[in-house]
Amino acid sequence: MSESNSVLIGRKPVMNYVLACITLFHSGAKEVNVKARGRAISRAVDVVEIVRRRFLPDVKIGSIDIGTEQLQRTEEGGTPTNISTIEITLTR
Repeated sequence: MSESNSVLIGRKPVMNYVLACITLFHSGAKEVNVKARGRAISRAVDVVEIVRRRFLPDVKIGSIDIGTEQLQRTEEGGTPTNISTIEITLTR
């Protein structure tokens, strides 16, 4: 699967990401990855549930991958920080 079928979740409203997922499925994608990290993880789960329950009931959750990234903070003397990540694959 190509990276163009990925939706990266950030600070925008949830419906923006829902529309992005629906657009990818309507353009012929068989799988869409919803990726988020940190505080955006709950927004990613909301996006997946809205897509599944309201708009595209034939979409199923293929897999859920969770992990942790370690980032270096520059403003606090370079101490590493752990940030949780999630990747949810939706299949049609």
